[in-house]
Amino acid sequence: MVDFRDTPEEAAFRAEVREFIRQHAPKPEPGVTDPFTQQGTREWMKKLAAKGWIAPAWPKEYGGAGMTVMQQFIFNQELAEARAPRPFGIGVGFAGPTLIVHGTEEQKKKYLPGILSGDDIWCQGYSEPGAGSDLASLQTRAVRDGDDYIINGQKIWTSGGHVAKYMILLARTDPDAPKHRGISYFIVDMKSPGITVRPLWNMAGTHEFNEVFFEDVRVPRENLIGEENRGWYLAQTTLSFERSNIGAAIGARQTIEDLIQFAKDHLTDGKTTLAWNQAVRNELAERYVEAGVAQMLSLKIVSIQAKEGVAPGHEASVAKLYGTELNQRIYRTAMKLLGLYGQLDGKSPGPEVPFRGRIKYMYLRSVANTIEGGTSEIQRNIIATRGLGLPRG
Repeated sequence: MVDFRDTPEEAAFRAEVREFIRQHAPKPEPGVTDPFTQQGTREWMKKLAAKGWIAPAWPKEYGGAGMTVMQQFIFNQELAEARAPRPFGIGVGFAGPTLIVHGTEEQKKKYLPGILSGDDIWCQGYSEPGAGSDLASLQTRAVRDGDDYIINGQKIWTSGGHVAKYMILLARTDPDAPKHRGISYFIVDMKSPGITVRPLWNMAGTHEFNEVFFEDVRVPRENLIGEENRGWYLAQTTLSFERSNIGAAIGARQTIEDLIQFAKDHLTDGKTTLAWNQAVRNELAERYVEAGVAQMLSLKIVSIQAKEGVAPGHEASVAKLYGTELNQRIYRTAMKLLGLYGQLDGKSPGPEVPFRGRIKYMYLRSVANTIEGGTSEIQRNIIATRGLGLPRG
């Protein structure tokens, strides 16, 4: 059962977060798709760090805020509602939590401060051309050579690999072990000799993704996290209990609200098809209701976490599947609403480009949403087998 009410303590925390945002957060800029390009974002992140709010779920002794599940949910909810830049990244979400649980004190002292300050960008070396959904089939090798490991192989879909300082890498250290065993977890300096990073351009004209090649790359033994051959189990570790994705759900609703306001502002000037297309009106209404469903799914997940103290399983897959497919529907509707104006981007000439080209970019970029982070097919398999108890095909 979902409880929509804040406790007195939660209400007080919500008021604290809301006031902090009001005083310190940079003002949202219309049409800016990446909040980190906003003026004042860097200063804002420093203020969050001073509060321990860059990594709110981390323990206080490691620079976090030690928040409860509901506190972190409220924190993310209020940031999303205010459209304030939110801390994110592989360092905060994966590398840091794994180091906190499994790293040595030397590793924690060396790497955690750079994550919290935002000075060190991290990337994730998991997927390979032949090991994506079936990640345990990875073939990148790490061979022990004295005080080093020598890495050879390839990783793909490496978000931010072209700007990252460090990578968390899964590599096979025992090729004869069953595939879920014999894998080890490493920290790799991306400036190491033998590493080549190549961009993977998407149809939206950006290359968040990269492919990374390793040719006799030496990694010091001290960069091994945890025990050799136990990397698969370490990779499952995370201290971020915030899996509800409330920020994305709120962002979807806000996008629809922006589209509705745009339609109202341009009913008669030819910049929207809404004035004569009842079908688009209906779609906007449907998308708004669907965004509300996405928020309810988020609330359901956080309720499970808060009351039962467990991480959601198939429920998270439901939210991921529904949210990413909704995102694609939203931008298809947006393109219908704007008509030919939806094909303009931020570089197009003219006195006014609707949403500064954000609609065209997101329409193209959203295609990848149902692939990255686990495909829709994988999510449906999880829901079927773990949620509904159906037999594997």
